[in-house]
Amino acid sequence: MEDDETRRLVAVVATARTESEAEEAWVRLRLLGVDVVPYLAAAYPTATRYQGRVRLVFHSIRYARTSQDAFGLGMEAVSDRATLVRYRACQVLAYSLRHDAIRVLRDALGHPDRETAEDARAAIRAITAGNHHLFVDRTESGSTRWIVNPEDDQIAAQANSSSPTPDRWYRRLLRR
Repeated sequence: MEDDETRRLVAVVATARTESEAEEAWVRLRLLGVDVVPYLAAAYPTATRYQGRVRLVFHSIRYARTSQDAFGLGMEAVSDRATLVRYRACQVLAYSLRHDAIRVLRDALGHPDRETAEDARAAIRAITAGNHHLFVDRTESGSTRWIVNPEDDQIAAQANSSSPTPDRWYRRLLRR
């Protein structure tokens, strides 16, 4: 796909008035894999509607471990004015499992929006435990998993197969 076409489709994702319009553009962009992330990050500062910023950050989550641009977008979006954008940014950072995100997340703990503070707390817990599933498993039941990439499910299945119960696998992760 040409550079101009990629920018045009990312602009559609960022400015679409309907989810179906944005999804139609994303279907084509998804084929670029991690190469789409710099375009998402570049479009973020110019996206005026929160729905567009949510989409841009959301589509970068799966690349948070492999793309500095995705991680950087998460770091920037933690201070967005919209709660849902901040939630997606915390997801990016939690999935990245990068300890250098904790500084920004600690600042978000004092956010006046209680949801943002809770999301930041969950992201910090996930990062420090080295277990991105903890972002969604806030009760620490061990039964809730967050599969972002297919490999996540395979890694968890391998860990579970070597342990008698999923609960023991989960406790072992927390002890790290």
